[in-house]
Amino acid sequence: MADWLVEDGIGEERALLVANGQALAAAVRWPGELEAGLVEDALLVAKPRTSPRGRARFAIGEEALVDRLPPSASEGATIRLQVTRSRMGEGRRVKLAQARPTHDDCRPAPTLAERLGGRVVHRFPAGLWEEVLEDAREGLIAFPGGSLTLTPTPAMTLVDVDGTLAPRALALAAIEPLAAAIARLGLGGVIGIDFPTLQTKDDRKAVDVNLEAALADFDHERTAMNGFGFVQLVARLERPSLLHRAAFDPAGFAARALLRQAELLEGAGLVELSAHPAVLARIGADWQAELARRSGRQVLLREMPGLAISAGHAQLVAA
Repeated sequence: MADWLVEDGIGEERALLVANGQALAAAVRWPGELEAGLVEDALLVAKPRTSPRGRARFAIGEEALVDRLPPSASEGATIRLQVTRSRMGEGRRVKLAQARPTHDDCRPAPTLAERLGGRVVHRFPAGLWEEVLEDAREGLIAFPGGSLTLTPTPAMTLVDVDGTLAPRALALAAIEPLAAAIARLGLGGVIGIDFPTLQTKDDRKAVDVNLEAALADFDHERTAMNGFGFVQLVARLERPSLLHRAAFDPAGFAARALLRQAELLEGAGLVELSAHPAVLARIGADWQAELARRSGRQVLLREMPGLAISAGHAQLVAA
C-alpha cells in the first residue's frame, strides 16, 4: 500500500508517495508565495474598462492576474480572490499567479499534509528524496536501452526519447519511465513527448495503447502520436513542478536541499553550511535561526565561489 509521507522542512514542505521502499510520486510546497487554494482579500491595481481581467496585489506584496471580474469591479477596490495557480518561473520571465473572485471565507493555502492526506514524519526513508532531487536537477532519466531528457520551456515541458534500441522498441521501453517521471517530478500543464518516428500506423497505435495504460491514474488529455512521433499531454497545472523549481530557481532549490542536509546531521559541534554565494544568499536570518532552533547548534556560513550551485554541503565542526 502506498502512503504519502510529508517532511515539514525549513522553507519548504516535501512529500513522497512511498510503496515497497520506492518513491512513486513527489510534491513540494514553498510557503510564503501565492498558492492554489488561498482565499484572501486583495487590492485590484489594474482593470481595463472593457475587460473581465485585471491584476491584484495580495498582502504579501505579490501580484496575480485575475479573471472573471464582474463589470462593477474597479481599480483601487478590495476584492476577495481565490488563487488558482502559483506564479511560474520561465527563464527570463515569470508568469504571475492566477486568481478569480470568490465569496468563500478567507483561508490559507492547504499544507501538503492537508492536500494529500499525508502523514508528517521526521525524515523520509534514506535516499529516496535525494533520488528525486537528482532527477529534478539533471532532467535525465535513464532506462535500459535509452533515456529521457526533460526540458521545461515557456510553452511546455519537452521530453526527448533517445537510445540505441530500434524505434518501436525504444518508444515502448520509454513509456513506463516516462509515466514514473511525470509522477515523481509532479509534472503538469502541457507536456510534449518526442518519441522516435514510427513509420506504420500499427506501431504508433501500439504506443498510444501502452501510453494510455501507463497514464491511467494521471488526469489528462492526450493527442494520438503523429507521423513524426510527437505526442502532447495536457493536464491541470496549479503549481511549479520539481523540474521547474530546479531549472528556474536553482539557488533556492539548492538552499532548501542544503538546509535539509543540515537538519539531518547527528553528533556534536557547530553546523557549517558551505556553498556557492548565490545559495547562501537565499538562506536568510530567519532560516538560519530556524535551523539553529531545530538543531540546537550555532550555524556558520562558508562561501565557496568555486562550488557548483548544487554542490553545497553541511557538516559539523568543532566549536
